Amino acid sequence: MSLRPFHLAFPVHDLAAARAFYGGVLGCGEGRSSDEWIDFDFFGHQLVAHLAPANAGRDAARNHVDGHGVPVPHFGVVLTLEDFDALAQRMREAGVSFEIEPYTRFKGQPGEQSTMFFRDPSGNAIEIKAFASLDQLFAR
Repeated sequence: MSLRPFHLAFPVHDLAAARAFYGGVLGCGEGRSSDEWIDFDFFGHQLVAHLAPANAGRDAARNHVDGHGVPVPHFGVVLTLEDFDALAQRMREAGVSFEIEPYTRFKGQPGEQSTMFFRDPSGNAIEIKAFASLDQLFAR
């Protein structure tokens, strides 16, 4: 089975800020848009930022994973280690505040991965991951 792109629609309270963050900081190409939504190419996947009230998209909970409080809900993507490091550097240079700083989770265990969490301007939590070997994605 070949991997197919996912589609995720999520709330933002300011389309201009979403455009600057996803397009400018994250480097996501822009697709179709209107006065109420914008399509982004999120590393080959389709994200759609929909204009919604300012209190939309906030955390419902936090789950503890490897000693960190992981925001729920969140979304993200799995990159190569090289792309992960480059994006982490770009985020630092852009002054983005990390919810969880880039680090290696589950070090020396099955599923070892690099991970980082940050929020977009509307407060949506995003996780970026990378594995030395993609066969570790579902390791137990």
